[in-house]
Amino acid sequence: MKVSGGKSIYGASVGILMLDAQFPRIVGDMGNALTWPFPVHYKIVRGASPKKVVLEGAEGTLPLFIDAAKELIADGVDGITTNCGFLALFQEELTAALSVPVATSSLMQVDMVNRLLSSNKRAGILTISASSLTKQHLVKAGVPANTPIGTTEGGNEFTRAILGNEFELDIELAREDNVAAALALQKANTDIGALVLECTNMIPYAADIRAATGLPVFTIESFVSWFQSGLQPKRYQQM
Repeated sequence: MKVSGGKSIYGASVGILMLDAQFPRIVGDMGNALTWPFPVHYKIVRGASPKKVVLEGAEGTLPLFIDAAKELIADGVDGITTNCGFLALFQEELTAALSVPVATSSLMQVDMVNRLLSSNKRAGILTISASSLTKQHLVKAGVPANTPIGTTEGGNEFTRAILGNEFELDIELAREDNVAAALALQKANTDIGALVLECTNMIPYAADIRAATGLPVFTIESFVSWFQSGLQPKRYQQM
């Protein structure tokens, strides 16, 4: 049996572009490698802080993301994703600049989730910062106009700790913020049939949101797991 080389790293099909941050990344967070049932390869985009990317519209950072993605590809990954839903802004630019498929944002699931629901239901979005999530972000991700949006802004912990890039995070308070925001969004929009979590740091609370709302919940984990299954299809052994 002969095999071919050409890569530095094998077995990690998904390359993840990481923001330059210090806040805790608990199991379930996209930036915690224990979250994934398959190997992933990380690259920190130095200078791309949560504040810069979310609150300041990622201005001036596109070249940084392109360069970091090219390094991941050179190392051997077969697809690129990012750990911030707001990077939907760069979906077209990254696909144009890179030689592999790119899945920048969990928000790209919204249109697909809508197709799963009855005609009188639609997906809602839960974001870490509704005040920063612009029409341009939504258009770049293919999100239908007038999609309901809820946010953890104004909560006790989650938005402040993540966007403030704080050194500590109270997990239970963060959980409460996410559940409360989801319930408020559901109450205000009775036609919501499912939720898409924009923020990649919301994954650990998806099960709690599902239990509280009774709605299906889609995250960057569900999106990247689907993405990876195309990059590296499972091989079945016939009996």
